[in-house]
Formats: sequence, structure tokens, C-alpha cells
Amino acid sequence: MMVDMRQRFILTFCLLALGFSSMLAQGELNATVKINTPQLQRNDRRVFDQLEVALRDFLNTTKWTQDIYEPDERINCNFILTVSEELSSTSFKGELAVQSTRKIYGSGYDSPLLSHLDKDVVFTYEQNQPIEFLPDATDNQNLSAMVAFYAYIILAMDYDSFSLFGGDQYLATAQQIVTNIQNSSTNNAGGWRPSGSDKNRSRYWISENLTNPRVKPMRAAMYNYYRKGLDMFSINMEQAKNSIFSALEEVEKVNASYFNSMIVQMFANAKRDELVEMWKLGTKAQKDRVIQIMSKIDPANGGRYREIGG
Repeated sequence: MMVDMRQRFILTFCLLALGFSSMLAQGELNATVKINTPQLQRNDRRVFDQLEVALRDFLNTTKWTQDIYEPDERINCNFILTVSEELSSTSFKGELAVQSTRKIYGSGYDSPLLSHLDKDVVFTYEQNQPIEFLPDATDNQNLSAMVAFYAYIILAMDYDSFSLFGGDQYLATAQQIVTNIQNSSTNNAGGWRPSGSDKNRSRYWISENLTNPRVKPMRAAMYNYYRKGLDMFSINMEQAKNSIFSALEEVEKVNASYFNSMIVQMFANAKRDELVEMWKLGTKAQKDRVIQIMSKIDPANGGRYREIGG
């Protein structure tokens, strides 16, 4: 009997320890990672399969904040890396699509928060190499720095949606990553500087826009859009839509004061479909105004917004 009780105690302790270690290994992100190689001639995909696993583990097990996240609070996000060119056996070029969503209170709906395509991606990776990121190091870690940068941008935008300017510290960290690489004498990778093959859409400009005082009203608007808007839909739909309407007018003002800013276009890319479906049920005055605002912000998709009017 004593042996049996001891065995049960050991088993219970092991299960608790396993659960605790699993919680420690769980970060804030619930990231899926996919690597596509449609244009490469190589038949052996093992290096990319390993990279896919390494990136997913890096994103999901890193503790990016000091906060404790429950499993259902983790931020759903996608990283889709399309490798278009093999510069050497360990060096590659391609594009990175980054998307994240935000859970809406009182519903099963995940609202798109970020949708961005980074077209200036160059990285090195050797088979069996783990993904590590040292904030103050800049050499030979362009891939991990880039992924960490987007992790902090995702966190910043998510925290902004829950509290007014709640993402400040994560924006500061993302900006520091950009600054460190800019100051490096050996890391000349693209995407970190104001000019380049994808200028005005680079990581530099994401960081610049989100920390620019002219964009601060838009960050405040995102709090109203989510916390006072979408989160309140199940409680008071009209009040919620009024908050979202006010948020859109703030975005319009930012677009006017900082014309052609990257962050406003990123907002349109993420929210286009959501806004069209949401405002199909608005009043005619609301519909007309939303069409006017979004067609000005996102003129290339004016036809899509006109669907709001029926």
C-alpha cells in the first residue's frame, strides 16, 4: 500500500511538473509558420522543413513580455515565408507575409489586426541551426531579428487595442532592433533603412510610422475601434458602431496629416473586408460617410467600399 501511494505521488508530481514546464515554454503568440518554395529548383526541402519548425518554436516558446497569458489568450498569427531565390547554399531571398488577429469579447470572432507583406527579405540559414535572437547583436541574425521585429509589432498593436497606447514598450523594442541594425557596420540587409527595393513599405517605415507623433491619434483610434467598438458589439451595437465610426474619422485625419503613410494603408489592408460587411447594416448617412473615408484612404479599392451602399 505504501509503495502504491508513493508511486501515485511521484506520478502526480511528474504530471504537475510537466504541466508547469509546458506553461513556462508557452509564449504569448500562437503562430503558424509556412515556408513556400515555388520557384526553387532544389528537390531537397529538408532545410526549409527544419527552418519551418525552428521558426514556429522560436515564435511560440519565446517569452516576449512579462505578462502571463492563458492558452486562450495567446495571439493568433501567421508567418508565411515565400523563398524566391537561392543566393547560395545557405543564403536566400524572398517575401514574408505577416498576419495577426485579435479575439473579440463576447463572440467567437477573430478580427484581423495586421496584414502585411514584406518584400525585402534576405536571410541565411544552415540545416539544423536553431533560431536565436540576441537584442544587442546584429551580425548573422537577420532572420531572427526580422521575425522578432514583427513579433513585437504584433504585440504592440494588440496591446494598443486593449489599452490606450498600451503597446508603447513593444514599439520601443521594435524600434531598437531597427536602430541596432542600422548602426551595424556589417549587416547591410534590406528592409531596415528608409531607402531600398521596397522603400516606404520597409520595417524602418513601420517603426517610424507607429512612433511618429502624427500617427498617435490613429493608435488611440484603434483602442476605440476595438475596446469601445468591437468588444461592445454584443452589449450595445449602436454605441459600438458609433465608436468605430469615430475611430475611422480619426484615421482619416491621420491620413490627411501624414499622407500616404504606410500604417494607414496597413490598416486598410487588414480591415477592408470587415468594414464592408459591418457597414452594410448602417444608416444611409453612415454608409455614405464610411465609403467616403475609406475610398480616400484606400483609393485603389474604392469599388470594394461601394459595396457597402448595396
